[in-house]
Amino acid sequence: MMERRPLGATGVEVPVVGMGTWRTFDVRGRDAEARCRAVLDAAYAAGATLFDTSPMYGAAERVLGEAMGARRADALVADKLWTADDGEAKRQAANALRFYGGRVDIYQVHNLVRVDERLAHLRRMRDEGMVRVVGATHYQHAAFPALLTLVTSGAVDQIQIPYNARDRLAERELLPAAADHGVGVIVMRPLGEGTLVRHSPRPEALAQLAPYGVRTWAQALLKFILSDRRVSCVIPATSRAERMTENAGAGSGPWFDDGAREYVAGLSRLS
Repeated sequence: MMERRPLGATGVEVPVVGMGTWRTFDVRGRDAEARCRAVLDAAYAAGATLFDTSPMYGAAERVLGEAMGARRADALVADKLWTADDGEAKRQAANALRFYGGRVDIYQVHNLVRVDERLAHLRRMRDEGMVRVVGATHYQHAAFPALLTLVTSGAVDQIQIPYNARDRLAERELLPAAADHGVGVIVMRPLGEGTLVRHSPRPEALAQLAPYGVRTWAQALLKFILSDRRVSCVIPATSRAERMTENAGAGSGPWFDDGAREYVAGLSRLS
């Protein structure tokens, strides 16, 4: 059974493996949208029911909402505001509420765009019962100092950051600060946007991780991140139902000890 963890001090528990929708759910047409529903079916079956999206992702918000349908109550939606324009922010929020049954579970300021104004907007929505968790995201290391300030000042409940076996900068300051201040952490780019899984280690190298329940290289990379208990959830994106099932397989213990984590990090540099 997939483990669930608290999202910081918010009182919200999340599955440790969720799903991103960048590129994969920006689709149109009956066949493409049916494939998205199949991926979502696999996610629900595995308990990987945190779905991250954004108005930046084209049709992904709408496609996700329609694919969830009557199952919306069994999922957590993490959406984002992404605009410097106040009027557009209101339109984005109205669309999200329409797509997701009147609430967004985790609402984030995407890439810190006009972050103070957008956080104020999201806090008002939280006060009105339309949002549960207010957060912020960025994909660049250059934004880590700004995210650190938000974490240590208590301005956000949650952050979304890049972190993987090759990209470990978050371990220096952001992850310790998030743990100290009760801020939840969702990890984007856990597979390096696919670059880390283009080449798998030799079977005999991967076999060393079998005692941890690892069958595939993608599972090893996801379990590397999730073995850091400061992480609440990882959100790999996929357009294939079988890959969603594989990813979800990394969502339960036993977790890596420090030696196993360093072993995976070393393999990632060779793949």
